[in-house]
Amino acid sequence: MNTDITASVKPEYPVVDRNPPFTKTVANFSTLDYLRLTTITGISVTVGYLSGIKPNIRGPSMVTGGLIGLMGGFMYAYQNSAGRLMGFFPNDDEVARYKK
Repeated sequence: MNTDITASVKPEYPVVDRNPPFTKTVANFSTLDYLRLTTITGISVTVGYLSGIKPNIRGPSMVTGGLIGLMGGFMYAYQNSAGRLMGFFPNDDEVARYKK
């Protein structure tokens, strides 16, 4: 079974790197990616705190929610960054930076 998305869907934008490595993808995080990551983490911490009020486990619930939000926010930012490098999302900045 072929699980490569690029085999079935053609990129709409210029391809900077067809298969970007982890380090290049993380280095390509934009300010908006970091903003989304921190927003998702902050909301998750708040939800974790509020969900732990009734059983009186605010601290552990808040930490757990924060860790889940941090992982989710990182995965969302990583997906957007990799998508821009592979040409699936608008990538004018990446084309200008890497195609010199």
